[in-house]
Amino acid sequence: MPDPNLVKVAPTLPEQVDITDVDVLIVQQSGTTTARISVERGNTPKTRKGFARHLPRMDVKLGIGLFLTLSILLFAVFGPLLTQDPRGYDNPTMQAPTAQHLLGTNNLGADVLAQLAEGARGSILVGATAGLIAIVLSLFFGIVAGYRGGFTDEVLSLITNIMLVIPGLPLVIVVAAYLQNRSMWMIALVLGATSWAGSAVVLRLQARSLRNRDYVSAARTAGEKTPRIILVEILPNLLPLLAAQFLSAVVLSVLSEAGLSYLGLGPSGSITWGTMLNQAAQQNAFHVGAWWWFVPPGLMIALLGCGLSLINFSIDETINPRLKAAPEAVRQVRKAERDAKKAAKENGGRTASVREGSTP
Repeated sequence: MPDPNLVKVAPTLPEQVDITDVDVLIVQQSGTTTARISVERGNTPKTRKGFARHLPRMDVKLGIGLFLTLSILLFAVFGPLLTQDPRGYDNPTMQAPTAQHLLGTNNLGADVLAQLAEGARGSILVGATAGLIAIVLSLFFGIVAGYRGGFTDEVLSLITNIMLVIPGLPLVIVVAAYLQNRSMWMIALVLGATSWAGSAVVLRLQARSLRNRDYVSAARTAGEKTPRIILVEILPNLLPLLAAQFLSAVVLSVLSEAGLSYLGLGPSGSITWGTMLNQAAQQNAFHVGAWWWFVPPGLMIALLGCGLSLINFSIDETINPRLKAAPEAVRQVRKAERDAKKAAKENGGRTASVREGSTP
């Protein structure tokens, strides 16, 4: 049952006024005393035009994601230039972190920090390449199928559905096990070729919706060719969605590469975060207490995934503004409730003081 003393008052609204510009008033009635609290006016963000409307708005979540991702990218670019040779084995073996070796050495005497920097390059290269391959395949099987329709849609959708029902990780393990030369490029190709189906389904649905828009119909009536309509009329409207899918593919590819390398099916002769974990596991680094060998690569994988996921969440809010509007509305309601309780409490204290002062 609502509190009978708590009354919500709607101000008189002029004609054609935006409801977001109206203050919500809460009136707490207690005897002959009335406390009136005005909730902070909802500020509607200005509508951005042009390409800026496709970009996520800067907030704490996006800032943390960009900081983590850019820091790891800078470490991958400049780290190998500032550290030792990751394949240099003239250092003491299994040495704990010191001033000379900030992350210690492994069982062969290689500097762990140097291998971590080199592994950052390898893991990010595999993830970005696999993500690019996956997004290109999803564009073809998704947008082309959704826009063309008919027999083309049936054939491409059939291939997409077949890839959807095949378990991804077992397929990658089987393919990687049969490869004689597992280079980083080959691993990236395998990961990208097996992780595009889910994105293709989403893009197909979006393309089916966009092909019925007026501007697409006008371009088709004007005699524009299908490739130009897809590239000029449809693709720009899918940029935020494509960016979110690319980041998701990169995160999935980095994790998959680490899993393959941990199982001994990673890139041959290359250093990645996954191969570092594999070598640490083979040498029982956990049991001998060599935490500096396996904790840094695992932490880097987690931080990269966290950073890209936070950026992805911000892009999702750009695609679907309801994801950001709903929490903001909840925060405003809770703030209004706290202000109402605080004002009612203060008003009750003042009323009690007046009564005590009036007592003979």
